[in-house]
Amino acid sequence: MKPALRALAAFAAVASTTAFAAEDEGSGRRAAPPARPSWEFAVTAYPTFVREGDNYTSAIAVADRGPLHLEARYNYESVGARSVFAGWTFSGGEEITWELTPLVGGAWGSTRSFVPGVEASVSWGRFDFYLEGEYVRHDGERSDGYTYAWSELGFRPVEWLRLGAAAQRTRAYGGDREIQRGPFVQATWRRLTVGGYWFNPGSRDQVAVMSIGVAF
Repeated sequence: MKPALRALAAFAAVASTTAFAAEDEGSGRRAAPPARPSWEFAVTAYPTFVREGDNYTSAIAVADRGPLHLEARYNYESVGARSVFAGWTFSGGEEITWELTPLVGGAWGSTRSFVPGVEASVSWGRFDFYLEGEYVRHDGERSDGYTYAWSELGFRPVEWLRLGAAAQRTRAYGGDREIQRGPFVQATWRRLTVGGYWFNPGSRDQVAVMSIGVAF
């Protein structure tokens, strides 16, 4: 795990010294604001390093046109799972802005289920909060139902840099912890965003996640 953590720290440090503000920074998953009428796309890869476990990479691709939000995920619900979603974004606010995107979708592969979900974000000044969640019942079995969740509380000391704390609840890898928590850092240069997450720092269940995303 130590080489992975060193690589994560070096990657975040290089990114944070070379990045500049994006045209549309935000805390959510959308590739563009809901008011923009043209198609916008984004793809993000998440190389994940699990201490005393199997490393893997998950990926998320999104397409937005106005409030319409389409999303595809790989290795998200479990390693080997694929899923797709469609949703509609509601937004508002002036000093405090918010977005809410209910989602419906399905997963196949190692996890097979109809999947309802939601993504939401709130921003105020330099602070923001982002939450995504979904409910999965493997093969439709009620006894195997599970809620996946990812949340971020972020702060922007400068426009191109975002840092804060993240938490996740997942079955993608094993471990004794029901919920993982830890710090994160993101840097944006034009349409490229890179970052790193360090869950359960100092424990035997440490997980390091890198993120590399591009919008187009």
